[in-house]
Amino acid sequence: MEQVEIRGLDIAFERTGSGPPLVLLHGGLSDGREWRRQLDGLAADFTLVAWDAPGCGRSSDPPDSFRMPDYADCLASFIDALGLGRPHVLGLSWGGTLALELYRRWPTLPRTLLLASAYAGWAGSLPEDVVAERLDGSLRGLERPPEQFVRGSIPSLLTDHAPTEMIEELVGIMSAFHPAGCRPMLHAMAEADLRDVLPRIDVPTLLLYGDADVRSPLHVAQELHERIPGSTLITIPGVGHQSNIEAASLFNAAVREFLRSN
Repeated sequence: MEQVEIRGLDIAFERTGSGPPLVLLHGGLSDGREWRRQLDGLAADFTLVAWDAPGCGRSSDPPDSFRMPDYADCLASFIDALGLGRPHVLGLSWGGTLALELYRRWPTLPRTLLLASAYAGWAGSLPEDVVAERLDGSLRGLERPPEQFVRGSIPSLLTDHAPTEMIEELVGIMSAFHPAGCRPMLHAMAEADLRDVLPRIDVPTLLLYGDADVRSPLHVAQELHERIPGSTLITIPGVGHQSNIEAASLFNAAVREFLRSN
């Protein structure tokens, strides 16, 4: 694990592999460890960089006022500091919204966009009452014992078919969340509405969704697919929100094939 100071924050990251750079943006209440199967499975083809976003893992907590534009500017500075040029950018869930915000603010930076289980922000993809319910429930959950809160979230992240060791791995990663770091992430996601940027995207874009995802259901995927010109939508059968974990081989194969052609 390496570390770099970006805009006054210590940002931790893991870098491995060789080839074109691929930046990995994890979901909320998580950190870069959720990409273990990609760091292992794609290192022969790409230089993979998995960061811990501000407020996650071994990175510093940002100010409470941080919102999606702040995360995107921090990410752009991070990419510049590591000399990654124009990397491919893969974001899952919260990380997918961050990838879209990065494109909004720095449209010449991503070489391609890969959006897994993604939203155009909660405000951009979900009804107002659902957004309010998710935000309130998550903020209240941060006050509970971490493992208890995370275990209650697992059914919305993995299907009933996920093996016990996979569940325990994800619980271990997510239970290390920083309450102070997660609050601005949750508010940023709840407030984000990136629908206006979708028709302006002019880099190759892959959408990857599990067809059993109950957190970011397929109607969200279809709306992004319809709005992003020339985008490719791939659904992975029988898996949920964390398709990068639950169906890593299929996920990695789809990423590899898409990037080899772009």
